[in-house]
Amino acid sequence: MENFTEHKYTRAKEKVENIKSFYSSLLSYCIVIPILAFINYRTTSFPWVIFPAFGWGIGLICHWTNAHGYNPILGKDWEERKIREFMNRDEF
Repeated sequence: MENFTEHKYTRAKEKVENIKSFYSSLLSYCIVIPILAFINYRTTSFPWVIFPAFGWGIGLICHWTNAHGYNPILGKDWEERKIREFMNRDEF
């Protein structure tokens, strides 16, 4: 029973660290992209800032799905279901 509680604590701590990391990345995005937009506005007429904003935005979306356990391809809790499936097999 103690091992199970320790495992739950470890998983919860990892989840909190992932969420914290996501919010750090989001804060960086909210600071850096406007600075890049300002530089873009002051230096050239071509809107090159959309490329880093779009690329980093896709990365943020992927980070958010990972941090909150949402997987649109495999579904919610897919990893947990697979772990339980393998643990319940006799041959494993």
